[in-house]
Amino acid sequence: MKKLTALAAACGLAFCLNAHADNSVTLYGILDAGIGYIHNSGGQSSQWKMSTGNVSENEWGLRGTEDLGGGLSANFDVENGFDIASGQLHQNGRLFGRQAWVGLTAPSWGAVTLGRQYDPISDLLQPLTADSFTGIFATPGDVDNYDSSARFDNAIKWVSPVWSGVTLEAMYAFGGVAGTTGSGQVYSGAAAYTHGPFSIAAGYIHIDNGNATLSSRGTSASDSLFNSAVNAAYASTQSIDIARIGGQYVIDQVTVGAAYSFSKYAPDGSSTFTESQKFQNGSVFATWQVTPTFQTTVSYNYTKSTGDSSATYHQVAAGVDYFLSKRTDLYAVAAYQHASGQNGAGAAQAVIGSYDVNSGASSQVLVVAGIRQRF
Repeated sequence: MKKLTALAAACGLAFCLNAHADNSVTLYGILDAGIGYIHNSGGQSSQWKMSTGNVSENEWGLRGTEDLGGGLSANFDVENGFDIASGQLHQNGRLFGRQAWVGLTAPSWGAVTLGRQYDPISDLLQPLTADSFTGIFATPGDVDNYDSSARFDNAIKWVSPVWSGVTLEAMYAFGGVAGTTGSGQVYSGAAAYTHGPFSIAAGYIHIDNGNATLSSRGTSASDSLFNSAVNAAYASTQSIDIARIGGQYVIDQVTVGAAYSFSKYAPDGSSTFTESQKFQNGSVFATWQVTPTFQTTVSYNYTKSTGDSSATYHQVAAGVDYFLSKRTDLYAVAAYQHASGQNGAGAAQAVIGSYDVNSGASSQVLVVAGIRQRF
């Protein structure tokens, strides 16, 4: 009852303050659920299930701004992620696991925000990929954080104004381990440029996975990227370095794009592997806005791992989206992936995008149809 009362009060505050343009609090959210079919799931031949968060993760949040005068404003955003099928919290049970930050913004120098946040690559490059539609198009196992499987605690982020089409971002996240400043820290930077129908972005992120002599391995400002068989064998890595670049071009109703990433999982004396594991991913996509209310997207991902072990992943995916209104749409997505080689713990398993369902086999098929509503 206390939680319901608090939420009602927050909603009332949102609607009350929305009447003031310069000082506002907005309640928002997304509900997304469907029926999914997976061929090869956990070593089983097939599985039918309710599948949620297929195109957008289920979420609700509060965001607000206050005009402080002279162009300066204070801003915040707190965002909860949950499973609509069970009501359980996502992001390891965090109340506001998707993001939670507060900061200041000015036209002359941009924005500075503090809290749990997305990294600069997710902010600037992700919108230029097919991932803007759904994680089914992501790198197998999301080993390069293509679909933002990792968000970052204790982070300070700066976002520049747009200077002649250029946007810059930088972020530093404190590891918070006593006795060593660098243990668990994360730092990242990215840049984007847009000119007419052409957009390009690139960035780099370094994730320290925790000093094993001062804390347990995996104690980091970063969420875990070890969510599937694709890279689970490298959870004892000392650090992860990811570099990504991508761009897109809009031609009338068609958008085409491509991206490349290089990820390195580096070991130390506390790791269970001795040679750095590297993942390279190349992807292409095309989106056709058939009508104002109907679009279709197709993509291809090629992923190659080398170093401690070697595996190859080929993935094709497609999706359609039909809007019944500005708030409600129906969608269907499908993907096929084939894996070969070794993943560090045995034979490589197919794992489509960021769905993180281990196939237990060399191939996997995923089909989902559902409904999404925004508020």
